[in-house]
Amino acid sequence: MTRPLHIAPSILSADFAKLGEEVRAVDEAGADWIHIDVMDGHFVPNITFGPPVMASIRPVTKKTFDVHLMIAPADRYLEAFARAGADIITVHTEAGPHLDRSLQTVKALGKKAGVALNPATPVDHIKHVLDRLDLILIMTVNPGFGGQSFIPAMIDKIRETRDLVQGRDIDIEVDGGITAETAPLVVRAGANALVAGSAVFKGDAKAYGKNISLIRTGATTIAA
Repeated sequence: MTRPLHIAPSILSADFAKLGEEVRAVDEAGADWIHIDVMDGHFVPNITFGPPVMASIRPVTKKTFDVHLMIAPADRYLEAFARAGADIITVHTEAGPHLDRSLQTVKALGKKAGVALNPATPVDHIKHVLDRLDLILIMTVNPGFGGQSFIPAMIDKIRETRDLVQGRDIDIEVDGGITAETAPLVVRAGANALVAGSAVFKGDAKAYGKNISLIRTGATTIAA
């Protein structure tokens, strides 16, 4: 099944001093989703923001809020992020012992459920929760910081994920080091949702449309 391509600018790379304006700018520039990286300084070595900040930018756009929780534990915060306007809530398989319970909670809150895998985590860790999933996020860098280089070994992991999904109604998302150059590699391997931070939020707001367009064009240039 061919799935729609989604470009999801990560606001981790936005100017936090004018976050609402930045979200509006990438919306108008052609973003499909808005990717929101939540970090706790515990599960990953950085801290970003929580539900109140997310709620403050929710009125700025009607685009899908793709919320990536790099926090542990995650369960106690799922309802807060749902109330703050998340459309997709992704938790890490490494963040707690009860992944199935976490995914059930997300679905019970009326949101799409995603699971993220760090680079060293095998794909088969999620084979028993596939029926709970709307999205699988393959980290193509180690989580915690923006601006890292793409890890080439993750191409095989994306292919393995595609083979595991086998046509189910699940988006395969990639996050880390996505540019116009790496986009065709991950799409060819099976990804259809691309998170890009520094590759989108470079230059001023007038450049965001071109930056997104370059990634989208690269992603659709998938000839071998």
